[in-house]
Amino acid sequence: MNRFSVMKHYPAMQPLVTLGENIGKAGRLESALVELVLMRVSQINGCAFCLDMHSKDARAAGETEQRLYLLPAWRETKLYSERERVALAWAEELTELASPEALPDSLYEQASQYFDEDALVDLTMLIVTINSWNRINVAARTIGGHYKPASH
Repeated sequence: MNRFSVMKHYPAMQPLVTLGENIGKAGRLESALVELVLMRVSQINGCAFCLDMHSKDARAAGETEQRLYLLPAWRETKLYSERERVALAWAEELTELASPEALPDSLYEQASQYFDEDALVDLTMLIVTINSWNRINVAARTIGGHYKPASH
């Protein structure tokens, strides 16, 4: 059961939409990497609606089923590039914030090898944005399973 309609209150969420659009327009993050990050964060947060959306968007953009299936175990496979692996590590650390020592300097140094400062800020804002969407959809109890690609 939905608690409230995200679509009814979509105007209040427009800043998040705009932020996501601006990250995309900047072009510093490739679409495959973006979808992997959106999926991984949504897995961590247990957001069924976002998982439905981003798995369908990823497949529509050419992502393979195998990479989507193995995403929760990305550390145990070589299916992801080093840049993707660093982005996934950054996403997990920033999402979980397990301790005051989260996002250690060693991860920042590794990320800096694959992302310039602007791209790392975009990646960080992407993660902040999907965490916000996950929390909105979980709070609203938005039902997953009915999303159609390119319908947002």
